[in-house]
Amino acid sequence: MGDSMQKIKELTATIENEAVRSWKEGGGKVYGYACLATPPEIIEAAGVLPYRVRALGNPNTDIADSHLSRFNCSFCRSCLQLGLDGTYDFLDGLIETNGCDHLRGMFENWQYVKPSPFFHYLKVPHLTDDGAVEYFVEEIALYRDAIGRAAGREISDEDLRGAIESQEKVRASLREMYESRKVAEPPFTGEEALAMVLLSSAVPSGQFLELCAAAVDERKGAGIGDYNARLLLIGAATDEPMLVHEMESLGGLVVSDAMCYGTRAFWSPIDADSDPIRALASMYLEQLLCPRMYEDFPRRLQHVKNAIEEWNVDGVVAVHNKFCDVHGVDNVQMRLALEKEGVPVLPESETRTINENFRNSELSIYKSIINLIEINEPSIRNHR
Repeated sequence: MGDSMQKIKELTATIENEAVRSWKEGGGKVYGYACLATPPEIIEAAGVLPYRVRALGNPNTDIADSHLSRFNCSFCRSCLQLGLDGTYDFLDGLIETNGCDHLRGMFENWQYVKPSPFFHYLKVPHLTDDGAVEYFVEEIALYRDAIGRAAGREISDEDLRGAIESQEKVRASLREMYESRKVAEPPFTGEEALAMVLLSSAVPSGQFLELCAAAVDERKGAGIGDYNARLLLIGAATDEPMLVHEMESLGGLVVSDAMCYGTRAFWSPIDADSDPIRALASMYLEQLLCPRMYEDFPRRLQHVKNAIEEWNVDGVVAVHNKFCDVHGVDNVQMRLALEKEGVPVLPESETRTINENFRNSELSIYKSIINLIEINEPSIRNHR
């Protein structure tokens, strides 16, 4: 492992990482958000550091469970726990979206119990027709005004264009890294790729770009060939590099994904030359590819099928957080559609249950599908 990737993993493993601490020590503010429908460009344009809230597999939810029922998904309860136990006390503001009811419950209980100095609710439509886009244009304009007032400055269109350009460079660097994993011997593991995605929304853009470029440069000419199956991750919010590490320790190699802490957050480029508010509304709504969106399953399925073909995927792992309704239903639809195409799909259950017997059972299932692909489906790996 090169020095840059080691640094990326170290920064990713800590929620209040050294880059955030340095930013705060310099007098900077940090605003937290969770849903990928939240444009961080608005936050960055105000001179504030955008930070995407994550749980990193935190299994403890005792405080959160007294405010948010255990019939809510573990990701939201884990994040709420970290918000209430002081882990996220470095945040100066929160941006809530209606990504799902559980996410709203997380943010609203967090704000009720430990009020943030700044709190804004960004309403995201569930459709992508013309009327929905116009509504979202208005919402993002209100979001810009609220962030500007809180930061004590007016956010101009030029400020926005600069932030859009900065964030597009981050997305482009992630796309380049993912593209490099299409080859038979990819330079990055799935664990490393997820660490880079997580870091992209946890440090200033310039610092991420430097680390990402250095990591890509260090891996030139390197390749990973010791694996049995090329895997694609789909499904619920997954921010756990160690979960991917477990899959890969058994002989699988995660070569791509279709997740919100993954390609769905950066795959679509944005037109920085057009009206910035409308450009943000169009990109973040029309390219969301989230099961919260109505009548959008065909596009989500095509996104997954394209990834299977382009990354030469042998099998799909559908990650599920218990009680996550939107991804629970979508995973079933996705599995049935992919199996009709002859693609092996493993439905993976709860990711944050830290129980040795349960996890050993999970790992045996992973090993079974990897062995099944290796033994019974050699023809689908003819690229190797």
